[in-house]
Amino acid sequence: MNPFKRSYSASQLSVIRFLKRIRLFEQLSDDELALFIPYMYLRNYSENEVVFFRKDPSHALYIVKNGRVNLSIDIDDKMESLKTLSPYDSFGDNSLLDNTYRMYNAVVSSETADIYVIPQVNIFDIMSGSAIIKAKIMTSLSQRYNDLATNLFSAYRNSFGFFDLSQAYDPIEINKSNN
Repeated sequence: MNPFKRSYSASQLSVIRFLKRIRLFEQLSDDELALFIPYMYLRNYSENEVVFFRKDPSHALYIVKNGRVNLSIDIDDKMESLKTLSPYDSFGDNSLLDNTYRMYNAVVSSETADIYVIPQVNIFDIMSGSAIIKAKIMTSLSQRYNDLATNLFSAYRNSFGFFDLSQAYDPIEINKSNN
């Protein structure tokens, strides 16, 4: 046994095990994950309660502990469901980037949901204190965004003609359509 190895309480170990199952944190060591524990606020939500709306500032990362959260995008007066999240799913990932806004709505779809909230300011503090942690998290975020882009292109190929994919590469068009 290493006498210099940090020991954790049972509750801390439980949270560390939980975080290891989250894609954004899976590359982090126990000691690195432990840095996030003091900033993880467990919030209880009720069915149909809004976690955030599209266009809200991205000030926190969310992780579903239990329950379900529906991600949707509003188009005119309709809501189109993007995905239903379950335990161990994180959302609001763009809070890892400075000065971003939510791209979709997040609403609790189960009777109740327990969701960890990690404020952006705390994530930034941890990442500014460790280039290694920042690199690991940003690599995971990049992999996640790559998967999303791959899925987007696959969906576009399967439904060719429903929208102009070039708009994804022209920020002027994107800004016009978001207003």
